[in-house]
Order: sequence, then structure tokens, then C-alpha cells
Amino acid sequence: MLKKIYRGIRLLPKKGKEPYVSFRKILGFYPFNITLYEQALLHKSSSIKMKDGRWINNERLEFLGDAILDAIVADIVFKQFEYKKEGFLTNMRSKIVQRETLNKLALELGIDKLIKTSARSTTPNTHMYGNALEALIGAIYLDQGYRVSKRFVFEKLIQEHLNIDTVAELEVNYKSRLIEWSQKHKISVSFDLIDSFVDENNTPIFKTAVVILGEQAGLGTGYSKKESQQKAAKEAFNKLRRNTSFREHIFRLNEQQQQLQNETYVNGQDDTSPVTES
Repeated sequence: MLKKIYRGIRLLPKKGKEPYVSFRKILGFYPFNITLYEQALLHKSSSIKMKDGRWINNERLEFLGDAILDAIVADIVFKQFEYKKEGFLTNMRSKIVQRETLNKLALELGIDKLIKTSARSTTPNTHMYGNALEALIGAIYLDQGYRVSKRFVFEKLIQEHLNIDTVAELEVNYKSRLIEWSQKHKISVSFDLIDSFVDENNTPIFKTAVVILGEQAGLGTGYSKKESQQKAAKEAFNKLRRNTSFREHIFRLNEQQQQLQNETYVNGQDDTSPVTES
């Protein structure tokens, strides 16, 4: 124990003590190579140009951290839910590593207070903080290895800020649920990308509509096509579940379509494809 304490103190230089202390509060240990951690919190809007002409920010570390986090969470849920099937494990992993969850965890850890950015505004829906958390995990992996990275994810993220059993009960994959509903009732559902643009920070924005038998049932906006589809699917799924008149309207439209299909079946104009995306 004394050796560990001494090692932690020895890592604190006379100058620049504060960065080590701040990272110690977040990580639970002192960094070896603090430069990695500082880069992990360097947003692309505050990129630093090196002498060789390269621009440094946290995007490369984010790429690495994303892969490491996926592997660690897969490792954890595989051992936590010993008798669950692959589909459940995949869904659990997606719930934990989704951007909304990572943003929330980053804020609870206090990463927002350390991140370096020159962006004029950061809306609550941006993924800056979640991306920085992934970059931080990439830095931990390079600095301390997989075992310490896994301990950080399990102890600091999951145990302290997430209840994994509660997460298991949450249903976040609304797109899958909507597709299952569509197949069960043999009703056509499409996910249509209706707009894409960039915000004031030059970040891509996507807008998706869920259309059921020609009726717009849900609209979602996100920083990826997947996120916009999930938000649109959530709105549509909840509308079908809670709005009785809309649900009955859809069923009536489906009956009318089935009647038309029966009348034209002899001409070979039958179409049974339930789900489409554009």
C-alpha cells in the first residue's frame, strides 16, 4: 500500500500539479503520461498545430476508445449475464455505450469542466462530452493497458453511475421494436431520411421520418442516421402504443390496402415487404 501511495506522490511534479490531481479525481489513479489525457480532452475546435504540421485533438483517441469500450462492455455483460443469448448481450452493450449514456456519464464525472474547446456554443444534444469520455478510455488503454481500462469502466462508470440490472430492463432499441411490430402485423414501415445539414459547429445533423402506410408517425433528429432513426422510431412506437385513434386508423388503412392487394393479386402486383429504409 505504501509503495502505491509513494508511486502516486512521485508522479506529481512540482510544476503542473493540478492536472494530475484533477485526473486522479476522475480516474481513481495518477496518469503516467499525462499528455495523453490532456489530448483526450482537446476538442477539435481547439486543435493544436505541431511543428511537423500535424493537428492534434482527441479524435484519434476517440476512435481507439470507442473500440476498447465496446470490447470491455462486451466482456462485462458476457460475464454478468451468464445464461443470456447473443441478442440480449448485443442489446445490453448498445444501451451502455449509446451516446446519450456516455454524455450523461461524462457530465457526472466532471469531464465537461476539463475539456478544452473554442466552440461558441455546445447544445445539450451534442456528443462532445461522450466523445471525450471515449477518448479518455483510449488514453487509459495506451497509458495503463486493458486491465486498468476495464477496471475504470466497471468501477467508475458502471458501478458508481449505472445500475446494470436497471439498464437491462430498459428498452432503448425502438427501431427493433417497431420492426417487430411491423412484421407481426404485416404493416409497411419505412425510415426516410428527409434532411441533413450541419450546425454552427460544423457538426452533421440528420432528420429521419418514420412513415407507416404513407402516414408520418414519428420524426427524429440526431448527430448520426442511427440516432435520428432511433428517435423517430421511439416517437412512432409510443404513438402506436398510446394513441388509440391513430393505431386504429393505421389498422383501417392496412385493411384497405389488403383488400386492394387481394383484388390485384391475380395481376401479380402483390408486395409484402414490410420495412424499407432510404
